[in-house]
Amino acid sequence: MADVVAACLLDGPLAVVGVDVPIGLPDASVRAADTEAHRFVGPRRQSVFMTPVRAALEAPDHDTAKRLNTDAAGQSVSMQAYGLRHRILEVDGWLRGTPTGPDRPPVYEVHPEVSFAGLAGETLANGKRTWAGSEQRRMLLARDGIFVAGTLGAAGERAAVDDVLDAAAVTWTAARLAAGDALSLPDSPEVFSDGLPAAIWV
Repeated sequence: MADVVAACLLDGPLAVVGVDVPIGLPDASVRAADTEAHRFVGPRRQSVFMTPVRAALEAPDHDTAKRLNTDAAGQSVSMQAYGLRHRILEVDGWLRGTPTGPDRPPVYEVHPEVSFAGLAGETLANGKRTWAGSEQRRMLLARDGIFVAGTLGAAGERAAVDDVLDAAAVTWTAARLAAGDALSLPDSPEVFSDGLPAAIWV
């Protein structure tokens, strides 16, 4: 996380940073942010995973994580969510260990599918990996003045189409955050033992 922010700072100061990574890890519950995001995206709710409790993310294996999360929050942990544990804990550790300043701009949790639903003003029927879904997302971005370049250099040779569109959607929400126009899910972010506000912004 520190390397990513440092690379972005080479182009100048950052007003905010939006990341598609859970911020504010629960201790013994399901996050309201995830529950409200499920409602917000409607039929696309499978794209928003429920954030595991901290103990489950720190577990040595998936079976232990499932048991710990079931005991604490009443539900298991998907392999996808557990597979992201290193990135989640990396962001968590960096945020808790780095004071806000020129090298640590404000960082907010953003979910691309939530952002696209916000852009559209309604839930999206088609998945982002379908032709109809990718075109709808591209048009929503363009309508708001965000045009994705046809060529992205070396990055474009590696990046999947849906990942590029997701990054653009996060940019849309980051701009809203910088302007003071963004909304949070929930309205009042929860705060767990880590002291970080837990909310998904749109």
